[in-house]
Amino acid sequence: MEERRGRRRRLPDWMRMEMPRGETYSKVKNLVRENHLHTICTSGNCPNIGECWNAGTATFMILGDICTRSCRFCAVKTGKPFPVDRTEPARLAESIRIMKVKHCVITSVDRDDLPDGGASFWAETIRTVKQVNPVVTIETLIPDFNGKKEDIDKVIDTGPEVISHNLETVKRLTPKVRNKNIYSRSLDVLSHISSRGIITKSGIMVGLGETGEEVGEAMDDLLASGCQVITIGQYLQPTLMHFPVREYVTPEKFASYKKLGLEKGFRFVESSPLVRSSYHAERHIHAVAVLHGAYKSGE
Repeated sequence: MEERRGRRRRLPDWMRMEMPRGETYSKVKNLVRENHLHTICTSGNCPNIGECWNAGTATFMILGDICTRSCRFCAVKTGKPFPVDRTEPARLAESIRIMKVKHCVITSVDRDDLPDGGASFWAETIRTVKQVNPVVTIETLIPDFNGKKEDIDKVIDTGPEVISHNLETVKRLTPKVRNKNIYSRSLDVLSHISSRGIITKSGIMVGLGETGEEVGEAMDDLLASGCQVITIGQYLQPTLMHFPVREYVTPEKFASYKKLGLEKGFRFVESSPLVRSSYHAERHIHAVAVLHGAYKSGE
């Protein structure tokens, strides 16, 4: 019963986080609440919410805040989602305009209850955001859409500058940590995105019991799929019912993962204990823009 009812490990000093506060943080919090939007910052218990919201940035989560999958690492609610809110794209686009965001990140829950996994709604959202904010650049952190390329293409065809899909963990641990997600299918999704000429990004968590060799193998698999950007961060157990933390990886080990990733060929590696998928996402598009030519906000 250790996994379910064992006491959580005490956080090491390098994992200490400041309480979110400040005027800009409050403005973003109020804007999100007033426009009835969801963010992975709150739904996913992100440790960087104070830093990011104080900088006026947030990762918006569309298609509600209830996921149809129940991954053992994730803090997002699971169950039967509510019907799609057709007013959400316009409210999101207007919020991005008010925040004067230059680079926005959009993610979503898994919606296996919808025929296309929500891909059409994704496309509508991106088009609306671009229409209202013509100079904004967009990163989309997408689900796997059950590997259906025609649905993935609905997102690709709207022209986001970066498309991310997280591998989350190493191959051996995937069946234990991710619900309904398949390691090889995630790699196929990334390979398809890369084949369409889009900046391709993924992320993994460490501290779940993986070995350094397995992290290196995951890097190799991602590079083979065409992935150019990788984020590596410490897994934090949301509740005692979630998968337990096996190790708090040291900052020195994270630095070695960054060095390894760059040596292997990633264009950008974000690796430190508090890193999450969209942490400093604006850096990633700058780092690989040379591969794709100047993009509209950086010309």
